[in-house]
This record gives sequence, structure tokens and C-alpha cells, in this order.
Amino acid sequence: MTPHPVPTTPIAPWRPRARRAALGSAAAALALLGAAAMIALSWREDLPDPVAAHWGSGPAPDGFSSLDGFVTVLALVGVGCVALLSAIAWLAGHAATTRRVLAATNVWIGGLLALALVGSLWGQRGLSNAALAPGPGGVIALATLGPILPAVAAALLVPGDPPLPATAPVPAEAPRSSAVGEAAVWTGQARGGPGLVALGAAATAVTVGAAVLAQVWALVGLAALIALMLASMGSWGVRVDASGLTVRSALGWPRTRIPAAEVERAGVTQVNAFTDFGGWGWRVGRGGRIGIVPRSGPALVVERTGGRSLVVTVDDAESGAALLNTMADRARR
Repeated sequence: MTPHPVPTTPIAPWRPRARRAALGSAAAALALLGAAAMIALSWREDLPDPVAAHWGSGPAPDGFSSLDGFVTVLALVGVGCVALLSAIAWLAGHAATTRRVLAATNVWIGGLLALALVGSLWGQRGLSNAALAPGPGGVIALATLGPILPAVAAALLVPGDPPLPATAPVPAEAPRSSAVGEAAVWTGQARGGPGLVALGAAATAVTVGAAVLAQVWALVGLAALIALMLASMGSWGVRVDASGLTVRSALGWPRTRIPAAEVERAGVTQVNAFTDFGGWGWRVGRGGRIGIVPRSGPALVVERTGGRSLVVTVDDAESGAALLNTMADRARR
């Protein structure tokens, strides 16, 4: 009797890429944390016991710890963050954009905590009393800004998705546009609501205030970075034409593009930024769904080949979805 073959579930093509991105970025982040821990422990003879481990609103420390305890706590925080981000990339890294964002965040978190550990202890070397430790303003700025370039490099090292044209037609019930001709174009604006503006203003004001009070002018650079990031996340241009969908920040980057040939279906949905994506901006939601959500409200949702999807909260999403479905039809001919 010939045995029946055991059916196997094919591995989704994105999974090996997601695993490589998760493992590679986790290894880089943990290497930074490990190196920082080794450096910190090598300074044991030069540091006071206990060391300053926490600062409040003033320049003087208000919390102390043994060196081993301080290193262990920061290491555990780092390992926990890296494990969480890597798990998300591993399980929900359908799109290259998701994998790149999570790989960059992994490396940035590792660098942030590594620089915070080494920087906060560097100023305590040679002190007999940790209460004399300098304020952390400069360390905060360095730890926040320093890992940005390695994080960007990590994102660039993650390969993009290979072309994956759709094979099935766009569903007949999907909305279509009455616009005809290759020159048909729809444009929309995705702008942040008052909550995002208030958050950006508050974060920038707090950072500038801290810089003035502590007289650590490096924090002004951090405030400028926060303002720049919020500006890039708060306003987006959305365009649908014969080539597909393009979404670009008002600053020109970040941006994303979905070819018309890879669109399975476009439609409209209602989005709550916090419930669906955990906040505003460029986000990764459940199932690896990418969200560009400067506000809550009606959104254009694009289902893409390979189990990928993109959601953009934009005005007149219905017209954009209808034209994108029409262009997807034409791309199959």
C-alpha cells in the first residue's frame, strides 16, 4: 500500500525575510547592550558605591543603586524591549516597511540604553560620593540622538519586497471610478488632528524647558528632532494614478508606494488611531497592517498581495479607493 503524503502548510514568502530582520536587528541591539554592560562593569574600581541611578527634575540624583543592580535593570529593560519588537517583526513582518521600522527601532533602543548606561556612569568615575554626580541632560541628548544613524543603517540593510503582481481580478463589488484615461489622478491630504499638534507642542516645550533649566543646550537639538519627527508624521500627501498609490510625508520622507498591479482591493474603513494602531503617525497594527494615521476618521484601506495592507486616514477616501480599483483593473490587462 502506498502511503498517502502528509499535507504540509506552505511557508508564507515573507516569513523568512521577517525572521532574518528580527534576528539580525536583535543581535545588533543585544551586542550594543552587552558591550555597554562590560564597559560599565570594568569601571567598578573607579565608581562610588552605590552609584547614582535616577535623577528627578533637579540636577542632583535622587535614586541610588549598586553597580550590579543598575546594570542588570537596564539590561533587562533592553532585553524585554528587543524581545517584544523582534516578536512583532517575526510574527507580523508581512511588509518590508514593517520589517525596516522594527529593525531600526530595535537598534535604536539598544543604542539608547547602551549610551544611557555608559554615559551616566562616565560622569561618576573618580567620585567618592554618587550624590555629586552631574546632571543627565547631556547624556539624555547623546543617548537619544546617537543611535539614529545606526538605526537608519539597520533599516537600509533590510531588503525590500520582491514584485508580487496580483493574479486574481479585483472583486466585482469593489467600488470603481467613472474617470477614464491613463491621465486620471486623485490626490488627497492626510493631516493631523488637534491631539497630534498638542502632543508635539507639549513635547517640544518640555524638552526646551529642560534645556533652559539644566543649561544643557544639547537638549535643544533633541527638541528640534522631536519637532521634525512630528512635522514629518503630521501631514501627508496621497496620490492615486495609473502607477498605483503613493503616500509621502510633507517633508518628502518617509514615503511608501503600492504598484497598481499589486492592489487586490481598495476600500474605505473607519479608523480610531489609538484603538486600531496605538497612536498617531506611521504605525504597525494587528497582523502587520501598516497605518499612516495622523488622525482618526475615514481611511483608505488597500489590500495588497502577500497578505499586506495599508491604511491611510485621508479626506475623500471613497474617491481614492474607487480610482485605485480602476487602475488595478487596467494593470491586469
